[in-house]
Amino acid sequence: MTLTSKRRDELAGWLFIAPQALGFLAFVVAPLAAVVWYSFQDVNLLAGTSSFAGADNYAKLFDDPTAPKVARATAIFCVGLVVLNLALALSLALLLNLKLRGTTVFRTVFFSPVVITLVAWTIVWNFLLQDNGGINSLLQTIGVDDPNWLRGNGTAMLSVIVVQVLKNVGLNMVLFLAALQGIPQSIVEASQLDGAGPWRRFRSVTLPMISPTTLLTAIITVAGALQVFAQIQVLTLGGPADSTNVLVFYFYQQAFANHDLGYGSALAVVLFLVILVLTLLQWRMRKRWVFHES
Repeated sequence: MTLTSKRRDELAGWLFIAPQALGFLAFVVAPLAAVVWYSFQDVNLLAGTSSFAGADNYAKLFDDPTAPKVARATAIFCVGLVVLNLALALSLALLLNLKLRGTTVFRTVFFSPVVITLVAWTIVWNFLLQDNGGINSLLQTIGVDDPNWLRGNGTAMLSVIVVQVLKNVGLNMVLFLAALQGIPQSIVEASQLDGAGPWRRFRSVTLPMISPTTLLTAIITVAGALQVFAQIQVLTLGGPADSTNVLVFYFYQQAFANHDLGYGSALAVVLFLVILVLTLLQWRMRKRWVFHES
C-alpha cells in the first residue's frame, strides 16, 4: 500500500513521539494507576499477600493520631518554603538587575547550588548543623550558645526550610531576572516621567509585568515543597516528635518501614490530590492577578 505524503508525515510524527509516549505510559500512568489500585488493597509485603480493603485505608487517615501532626508539618514547610523562596529570589533578582560590577559572579554563586546533587548538598548541611558543626563553631566565636538546630522543636523545621531555600532559590532567581529584563524600558521611563517613585514603580509596573513568571515560580515551588523527602531523610528523620514529618516522608515510613503498602498508597493518592487541587487553584486565580489575563 502506497502512503500519501500526508500519511507519511503523520506516521513520522507518531514515530518521533512514540518513545516519549511509551515512557510516559510506562513510568507515569502505569505507576499512578498501580498506586491507586494498592490504596484499595490490604497488602502484606512480608507475606506477599493482598486482599481488597475498600475504603479502609482512606478511613484510617481519620483515626491515625499522627496524621494531624503530619498535615501541620507539611503545611508549615510548604508555606514557609514558598514565602521565603519567592521573596528571596525576587529580592536577589532585583539586586542583580541593577547591573552593578560583579553581578555575573554573584549570579553564578547563587545559582550553583541548583546544579549540586541534592543528597550531597543535604549531607554537607547535616554536618554544618550538628552540635559541634561549622554553624555552631562560628556562633561560639561571638558568644552565642550552641542551638540544637536539627533536634530542637523550634529550630528543626526552620533548618530544613532554610537548607531547601538555599538549594533552589537560584532557579527562581534566574526566572525572575529574565522577567525583569523583559520589561519594556519605555514603560519604566513613562512611569518615571509621571513622577512615580521606586516603590510605586515596583508595585504598579514591575509586579504586574512579572506576574506570569510569579505564577510559574509559585506553581513549581508549591509542587516541589509538597514532594520534599531527601532533606527530611538526611537531616531529621521526621523528628523531633514528628515536627518535620511531612506527607511524603510519612508515606515512605508507612509503605516501606511499616510494610503497610495499602495505607502508604492511600497517603500518596491524597498527596497527588492535594498537589492537583493547589495547582488548579493557582491556575484559576491567575485571572485576578496575572497581567494580560482576563
